[in-house]
Amino acid sequence: MSNQIYIGVDLGGTNIKVGICDEQGALLHTLEGPTSAENGAQSVLERIAQYVRQIVEESPYEWEQVAGIGAGLAGFMDIPEGFVKFSPNLQWHDVPAKKTLEGLLGKTVKIDNDANVAALGEAWAGAGAGIPNVVCYTLGTGVGGGIIINGKIYQGSAGMAGELGHMSIVPDIEAVQCGCGQMGCLETVSSATGIVRMAKEAVERGERTSLALHEKIEAKHVFDEAKSGDEVSLRIVNRAAYYLGRSMAAMAVVINPKRFIIGGGVSKAGEILFNPIRETFKKYTPETAAEGVEIVAATLGNDAGVVGAAGLNLR
Repeated sequence: MSNQIYIGVDLGGTNIKVGICDEQGALLHTLEGPTSAENGAQSVLERIAQYVRQIVEESPYEWEQVAGIGAGLAGFMDIPEGFVKFSPNLQWHDVPAKKTLEGLLGKTVKIDNDANVAALGEAWAGAGAGIPNVVCYTLGTGVGGGIIINGKIYQGSAGMAGELGHMSIVPDIEAVQCGCGQMGCLETVSSATGIVRMAKEAVERGERTSLALHEKIEAKHVFDEAKSGDEVSLRIVNRAAYYLGRSMAAMAVVINPKRFIIGGGVSKAGEILFNPIRETFKKYTPETAAEGVEIVAATLGNDAGVVGAAGLNLR
């Protein structure tokens, strides 16, 4: 077979997912295995190399057809130098990931932040396909993000562009401290963690809410109760949506994307979340910047990371 293939790696704290994509971003084959992060950075990188070779061996493709390998890694990166400066989940410090993987695999390897590559995946072959300028939000334990301009990841001068969850957007009077150390970050109200925090606080204050019936409150419970008419839950959902919409209004006059894409577990809540986001965005965005802009759900799900990582060699 003569077609070139591209391999993407999505490195998580628990699992490593590897995928083969073609030049159009179609995901052809996947493989998943444990990260075993407790064994240290070198061991994890060797495990990645093992999975990359294994997926090619299990596929109908040959090693010679691999035109490039990309990896999405969680943490703060020095992308030009190929270093993971610090990864809280993996406890990595100044790990030369690019150089190490290239030495193990004998192929060109590109690395980037995991949220950036998920955004690239959606922009290349998901909800943003064919649209050159998009901004992606990933709503999970935290709030991740990625900015795609003219089909390419915008990384900024220090690789910190797209850290949407750390936009300081909540007013001081109601702000709480974020895990990053700053006050009032978007992540404190619009992540699953932030939504659960607000729900627990409401219960602890003795507010009348069906959330009190849950022994261990999860973000899904808040959305479910909101859909059932629970006023406290609906207030929490609307607050999370409000600040997402305000953050998008700010992005609209800076980046002016054609589409905002929202992925991650929290996005599965559906229109009860998306409708107030759209209403807030429209209210706070100048008409010329809001015209024609869409706010939609991501479509690739858990595959966005491997697709985007593979796309690092093409986009």
